[in-house]
Amino acid sequence: MEDVEIARNTKLEKIDVIANKLGINEEELEPYGRYKAKINLKIKERLQSKQNGKLILVTAINPTPLGEGKTTMAIGLADGLQKIGKKSILALREPSLGPVFGIKGGATGGGHSQIAPMEDINLHFTGDIHAITSANNLLSAMIDNHIYFGNELGFDRVTWKRCVDLNDRQLRKVETGLSGEKNIVPREDGFDISVASEIMAIFCLAKDIKDLKRRIGNIIVGYTKENKPITARDLKADGALTVLLKDAINPNLVQTLEHTPAIVHGGPFANIAHGCNSIIATKLALKLGEYVVTEAGFGADLGAEKFLDIKCRKAEIKPDAVVCVATIKALKYHGGMPKEEIKNENIEALERGIQNLLKHIDNLKNKFGLNVIVAINKYTHDTEREIEFLKNKLQEYGIDLSLVESWEKGGEGAIDLANKIVELTQKDSKLNYTYDLEESIKDKINDVATKIYGATRVKYSKEADERIKQIEELGFGKLPVCIAKTQYSLSDDPKNLECLEPFEINVQDIILKAGAEFVVAITGKIMTMPGLPRVPAAEQIDIDEDENIVGIF
Repeated sequence: MEDVEIARNTKLEKIDVIANKLGINEEELEPYGRYKAKINLKIKERLQSKQNGKLILVTAINPTPLGEGKTTMAIGLADGLQKIGKKSILALREPSLGPVFGIKGGATGGGHSQIAPMEDINLHFTGDIHAITSANNLLSAMIDNHIYFGNELGFDRVTWKRCVDLNDRQLRKVETGLSGEKNIVPREDGFDISVASEIMAIFCLAKDIKDLKRRIGNIIVGYTKENKPITARDLKADGALTVLLKDAINPNLVQTLEHTPAIVHGGPFANIAHGCNSIIATKLALKLGEYVVTEAGFGADLGAEKFLDIKCRKAEIKPDAVVCVATIKALKYHGGMPKEEIKNENIEALERGIQNLLKHIDNLKNKFGLNVIVAINKYTHDTEREIEFLKNKLQEYGIDLSLVESWEKGGEGAIDLANKIVELTQKDSKLNYTYDLEESIKDKINDVATKIYGATRVKYSKEADERIKQIEELGFGKLPVCIAKTQYSLSDDPKNLECLEPFEINVQDIILKAGAEFVVAITGKIMTMPGLPRVPAAEQIDIDEDENIVGIF
């Protein structure tokens, strides 16, 4: 049965019932139909003195085309915690339309561990990403309009790009203003996917609407001939952009198929952005639940590092426990086993592939100083010998393992993990950041590359060197770094799965995100506008005779 059919055949509770479980008052809830709502941020005042719950971060090994089921694991864990009598709540990212119609599919979990209504969440949801897209493109329109009417601010170079929430490689570089109208100035432009927009990053890192407006005003949209930055505030655009986001900034409330509350808000990618849901949503969840399960995008080298070094630092929070998700078939794939043979038992490939998992565990436990458990999404073709081998290997490093079957059994399949998480969160934990903000930009990038990825050194293009010098001269050298890198490897080469040989990280470009308050380092061949695969998921998505959506997975 398809995920969409499982979700459709499950009776959901009305959203006011879910809100009542969390103690949300009627006047604090803004329903979007029967099963979705926004939570008015006025609730923060009432909950200000309430003690925070425990925060559990779900991360993973480097992902493979086989899929590791990180979101399914997070949802299963939240349901499992509820099964053992704990007041749990999810804090997840919103799906982007790009992957839904591309290769990855939806981001609402799978099987019996889903958030719902899955079609709504995977498609337009409550319109947050559309609002971000509109705000981004209003800023573009105001830039070009300003230039058209005389360019009083003296734009010599425009750095702000347009965006759309779809995968469309044709839009990576475009020429605009080609109508031939009098005074119109043609220029080279480009599109990012909406979830890579700086406005999405700001949206997820702002603490409230005032902070949102302040950060939007600080966005650098271009430079004069003298290399003086021009900001959105200089264009008097900050007010209008904030107005477009005034409803979107309120977090969205939905539920799992087992009626566990879920706050779903914000959705930056982790390979090209910082990969975490909004600070507003996470901090609100900590006030509403005893156990908050959240996730960070892609592998721990990307999402978890940015969650810890950027989001936790800004929000002044830290996880009480971390779940590192893997599958035995993905570990064998990382050990060089061909995809078509992955269901066969192969201890040698598993032993090689475990090195990827052990690197992530070492980072989380020894470098960041956190309490870690490994959760294995169990498949029917996993053999007892493989499971035992993996368990024994992890015991050598003092790491517990839980076999999880939440895809098939829902929360029931994650009870062992839930019990172990409750125990793990009782232990003391600390959070050591990878770098100090006072370090230079290059030192911070070097710290992440060598300590977290395991690289020998970092090489910079001439353009990247020039950008770093300029950013530090402008006074932005103390910001955190957000490294855009392939998700498939610890290196910047997506084909280098095992990373057996020493490797370098190659920084091609540096982008200042003054509003988001971090510096992006573009490595390898990473693109901020993805393309569709040869056979996109869009070809399978349809609406049947009964007007039901089919084909979303």
